[in-house]
Amino acid sequence: MDFVLDRAQGEFGRTLDRMLGGAGTARTVRAWGRGDHGPGRALWERLGGLGVTALAVPEVYDGVGPLPVELAVAYVESGRHAVPGPLAETAGVAVLLTALAEGDHPRAAAAARHWLPRIASGRALVTLAAADGGPYALDADAADAVFTVAGEELWLAPGHGPVQRSSDPARRLARPRPGGEPLAHGPAVAPAVERAADWAAFATAALSLGTGLALLERTVAYVKGRRQFGRAVGSFQAVKHRLADVLIGLEFARPLLFGAAVALASDAPGRRAEVAAAKVAAGEAGYAAARAALQLHGAIGYTDEFDLSLWIRRAHALRSAWGTPSVCRARVLAG
Repeated sequence: MDFVLDRAQGEFGRTLDRMLGGAGTARTVRAWGRGDHGPGRALWERLGGLGVTALAVPEVYDGVGPLPVELAVAYVESGRHAVPGPLAETAGVAVLLTALAEGDHPRAAAAARHWLPRIASGRALVTLAAADGGPYALDADAADAVFTVAGEELWLAPGHGPVQRSSDPARRLARPRPGGEPLAHGPAVAPAVERAADWAAFATAALSLGTGLALLERTVAYVKGRRQFGRAVGSFQAVKHRLADVLIGLEFARPLLFGAAVALASDAPGRRAEVAAAKVAAGEAGYAAARAALQLHGAIGYTDEFDLSLWIRRAHALRSAWGTPSVCRARVLAG
C-alpha cells in the first residue's frame, strides 16, 4: 500500500526541518546530557508553538489530535535532528490520561484537565514508566510530572531515584519513587496502558526512522568528500552497496510506520501488530544505519566529540525502547 502525505502534512515536515536545522540541536543534546535542561526546554516550547506537542492531545484539552500521521511526520523530523526529551513518553501520557478520563476515574480526569493543556502548549514535560518501557522513566529529572503504572494502578510519582546513563548519554533514566498520588485503579487501567504503550512504541519507531535517515545523510556526505587512493571513498562498490542496503531498510520501514499510523487512527483490531512491525523495522533500520555510519567514518566515528556520535548512540537506545526487537517480532507473529 502506498502512503502519500498531503500538501499540508508535507509542508509541516519541511517547516519543522527548517526550524530544527537552525536550532543548534547538537549543542542542546550535549547540554541535556550534562543535566542542563534549559536549552532543551526552550526547544520544547518552540515545538509546542508549531503544534508538535498537541498532536496526541484531543481538542477538548486544547490539543489538535489525536493525529498519528502528523505525529509520525513530526517525530521523524525530531529524530533527524536529535531533539532531546521524553517525546514518546509524552504521547503515551496524553493517550493514557485521555482514555482513563473517559471512564469512571475522577482523579485521572482531574489530572487530564490539569496536565493535557499544558502538554499541548509545550509548557509541561511529562514522562511515563510502564511495563513495556521497562522499570525506568526517561528524563524524570527534567519532567514536571512522572506517571507510573504498577499492575492495574496509575500513580503520579512523588519523585525519582538517582539518574542512570543509558547507551545514549542524553537519555537520562531514573526509577520513579514508589507511592505518590493514585490516579486510577482497576481492570480498565490495563487496556488504557496498552494503548498508551502502542503510541509510545509508534512514536519511538518514528524517532528511529528519523535518526537512521540523519545517519545515512551524514555518511553519504562524508564518503563523497573523503578520498582514498586518489578516489572518493563513496565511489567504491562495497561502500555503495553498504549504503544502498541501509537506504532499502529505511525505505522499507517508512510505509510500515504510516501503516501503523492509519491503524492507530482507525483504532483497528490489529493495531498492536502494525505498531510492532513498524517498531522493529524502523529500529533495525536505524541500528543498521548507525553501524554503517560508525564503520564508514572510520576512527572519527568512535569519538564523542564528533556530533555523529549523538545519532549513533541514540539509534542503539531507540532500538530497544518501548519494545525490543524480539518482543515486537513476537507481537507481529501473534497478530
